[in-house]
Amino acid sequence: MRITSLFLFALFFVGCVSSSKHEGKQVFTYNESNGISSLDPAYSRNLENMWAVNQLFDGLVELDSNLQVEPLIAESWDILDSGKRYVFRLRDDVYWHKSEHFGKDSTRKVVAGDFVYSFNRILDPKTASPGKWVFDAIAPDGVRATDDRTLEIVLKDAFPPFLSMLSMQYCNVVPKEIVEHYGEDFRSNPIGCGPFKMAFWMENVALVYHKNDGFWQKDSNGEGLPYLDAIKIDFVRDMSAEFTGLVKGQYDFMSGIHPAYKDELLTPTGALNQGFDESIVFQKTPFIKTDYIGILVDPDLALSANHPLSDSKVRRALNHAINRSQMVRYLRNNAVISADEGFIPKGLSGHRENASYRYDYSIAKAKELLKEAGYENGEGLDKITLSTTSDYVDLCEFLQFEWRKIGITCEIEVLAGASHREKVSKSQAQLFRKSWLADYPDAENFLGLFYSENFCPGGPNYTHFKSAQFDSLFVLSRKQKDLEKRTELYEKMDSLIMMEAPVIPLFYDQVSHFIRPEVTQFETNAINMLDLKETKKR
Repeated sequence: MRITSLFLFALFFVGCVSSSKHEGKQVFTYNESNGISSLDPAYSRNLENMWAVNQLFDGLVELDSNLQVEPLIAESWDILDSGKRYVFRLRDDVYWHKSEHFGKDSTRKVVAGDFVYSFNRILDPKTASPGKWVFDAIAPDGVRATDDRTLEIVLKDAFPPFLSMLSMQYCNVVPKEIVEHYGEDFRSNPIGCGPFKMAFWMENVALVYHKNDGFWQKDSNGEGLPYLDAIKIDFVRDMSAEFTGLVKGQYDFMSGIHPAYKDELLTPTGALNQGFDESIVFQKTPFIKTDYIGILVDPDLALSANHPLSDSKVRRALNHAINRSQMVRYLRNNAVISADEGFIPKGLSGHRENASYRYDYSIAKAKELLKEAGYENGEGLDKITLSTTSDYVDLCEFLQFEWRKIGITCEIEVLAGASHREKVSKSQAQLFRKSWLADYPDAENFLGLFYSENFCPGGPNYTHFKSAQFDSLFVLSRKQKDLEKRTELYEKMDSLIMMEAPVIPLFYDQVSHFIRPEVTQFETNAINMLDLKETKKR
């Protein structure tokens, strides 16, 4: 009886929070169709978890809208010893959300020792955090607190992108007392120091946050943040229902384009249809994400050894045979950007706007390359198999049609997501559709897909591409502190990848946010991070 009563009360409370207006409170509501598996920063491996975690927790630094590192809990820092030692000076006014498990004061100040605990917790194999790799650059016992406000991190070697990596949710600080009290249940009983605090979570129904009145940040007028009184997240699986909820005002925000409603929402050129001008605001920006076709090129694997695809001319022919401008127009309503200039997406240093070698659409060029490789008009080239998931069958069918024009027959293999990932990670797919979303805003993160030390399954080099020249440039770039010189190295590596063609870049993704007009000060950024501390509702 008690459980039923609590359940009914929770449903009643969810309904109250759902209303767009109640007693003048500002409540921001959105839907998370993929669900949320954990509110623990240690398991913030996907965007759904990252968005939810970002409202509750903070770290040393954050990224601004231009992907530049800004102070957060660390008010300043010094980079010493030729880039190997970082010394952070912490703020003195950051407190944990209130909890009875802190003792009689119900809270305490965030100190440098909390970061030592948090980082070591990620490194602990018992935690089994997918973010452990973020700290691979740190020397053994390289994280220490010299006093409550000073944190020191020592790296094995200089690594310029390290500072921006600290903006990732894996690097958020957590309180030892609370984590050790709840154990694995910390995932659903989070206590952080961010702008919002946990109210309740009824899994697969709703998640509600309340404003953290003790949050330290203020706006330029001295008013405390956040402005919103609450956040409510629904878990409706039906994407069409989410779209309908946005149009009717049930939801304040929706991210991304789904085939179920893309033609209703957007024109073929990627603009918002006029019928939604008064009910939806469309915000977009380049996303640091590249969708591509990977090609297994490892001569030591039976699947790719002596295969025609082991010839870079054949791989380049496949690239030139794709009309990317038509692909993004007709299949994605121009909501993404054609990737014919390189693998590094727009918005990152190393992307080549005027690349000397690019994959312009040219059937003639593709046929010429096939002829040079000894497969004129595709003769002698066996059928190739392209592995994908159901969400991308339309793209793969388009490629199948394009390659048929140059005499290449392609069979499409459609697998469940988990099966597809496993097959690719075990090097059992000849060609495969993949995408790469940067974990941090540096091109090194994209180029790492081609470094020979990162062969899957231990790393993200799914193509098993190997080049002594590329490896040498990659190692050199990781030590180069000067951004301009590092960018030159990135451009050389990207050019090399285009010429060797272990991948077929399809498009650079775009962050597409659809927002209700009553929502203001909503920031859309290139890492698609949801940050609601300065958002308002009229």
